[in-house]
Amino acid sequence: MLAFPFLLMITFSCIQSDDVEIQKKAREANSNIWIFMMTGQSNMAGRGAIESQDLITNERIITINKVNEWVIASEPLHFYEPSGAGLDCGMSFAREMLKHVPDSITIAMVPCAVGGSSIFQWLEDKEHRGVRLLSNFREKAQLAKQRGVIKGIIWHQGESNANPDDIPVYQDALLDLFSTFRAITQNDQLPIVMGELGRFATPEEKAANFEKINAVIGKTAQENENLYVISSEGLNHKGDNLHFDSASQRELGRRYAEMIQSTTLK
Repeated sequence: MLAFPFLLMITFSCIQSDDVEIQKKAREANSNIWIFMMTGQSNMAGRGAIESQDLITNERIITINKVNEWVIASEPLHFYEPSGAGLDCGMSFAREMLKHVPDSITIAMVPCAVGGSSIFQWLEDKEHRGVRLLSNFREKAQLAKQRGVIKGIIWHQGESNANPDDIPVYQDALLDLFSTFRAITQNDQLPIVMGELGRFATPEEKAANFEKINAVIGKTAQENENLYVISSEGLNHKGDNLHFDSASQRELGRRYAEMIQSTTLK
């Protein structure tokens, strides 16, 4: 009479053990997906020409498509402005990251940047080009956390705020927005890397305002923990004195990755 309950208890114990192992493996698998949020405006969203070398995919580089499915990443990563979408720095960033992480790691790039967006539109969660900026980031961050671990944010923005009215308050706006990003991701130490604006703006007055934004970005990184900045020195525009060309986008991605792996992943 005791045999059946005893056998049932053993079977139930084994099922529980199997469930624990499955859940453990799922957690381990998720921890091997390192997610980076791509935020800002057009130079992060991409305006470079996509060339043959950019079309090479890698099963260890994934992204979210326009219907929120996880897929192997391919160019263009950004999809909010189909007529203007081009090469951004995301794939270059991911390829460089793979050189510095274990073979078990998958890099996930999550596009959130929308061209022409002001930092105040981000802060106020305004709709820009059909995208409610902060709500979109929140949605993508929730999807990211279900899939893996958000390891950092790469940010490139400031062209829209390079004017005498916005420059004096740009640092406070950056800190407010980054605080919101960290609250959404539930990580108050989340690394955020900012990219300098291009050093090729014209006319002279506009170039001076771009440099003032760059000075604010540098000061913000210097004064605050887990904020970093990468230089735009030597990068070129695609002929419009505003958007990085394809070679510069690839270099931008490499610089972001170099900063992430050298300062935040040790």
